[in-house]
Amino acid sequence: MEALTSGQGEQELSADTILELLANRRRRYLLYALRGQEGPIELSTLAEQVAGWEHDVPPDEVAKNEYKSVYVSSVQCHVPKLADAGVVDHDEDNHTVVLSDNFTQLEPYLRVVVKDEPENSTLHAALETESGDGLLGQIRENVARLKH
Repeated sequence: MEALTSGQGEQELSADTILELLANRRRRYLLYALRGQEGPIELSTLAEQVAGWEHDVPPDEVAKNEYKSVYVSSVQCHVPKLADAGVVDHDEDNHTVVLSDNFTQLEPYLRVVVKDEPENSTLHAALETESGDGLLGQIRENVARLKH
C-alpha cells in the first residue's frame, strides 16, 4: 500500500479553506501538537496529546475511550482534511503525520485563534513552554509591538 500524502505541493489556500480547517478545535489541537516537530509523529501519540488537552489532563492519564474517540476521528476525518489541503503529510503505512508546505499559510491564523484557548489548561501550559519563546509569547510580543 502506498503512503498517503498531500501530494499537491504548495498551493494557495483560500480564506474559506483556512477558516474551515481552523473551525474545528480538534484540528487546531492536532496542528498545535505538530508545530515545532522535526519529523513525523505517530498518530497514536498525537491522539494521546490531543485527548489530554481536550480533557485537561496529562496524556498518560487519558481514559481509553477518550483516546479512542480522538484517534478514530483524526484518522477518519481531521488528518485527511488537513492532508487534502496540503497542510500535513500522512503516511498511512507508518501511521505518522508531519506538517507540510501549506502549514505556513495557516500558521498566522493559528496564532490568532490560540487566544481563545483556556488560559488555565494543559494546552496553554504546553504552548507557553514550546521551544523558543513559545506561541503565546510570540503573540504577546506582536500585540505589544502593535500598541507602540
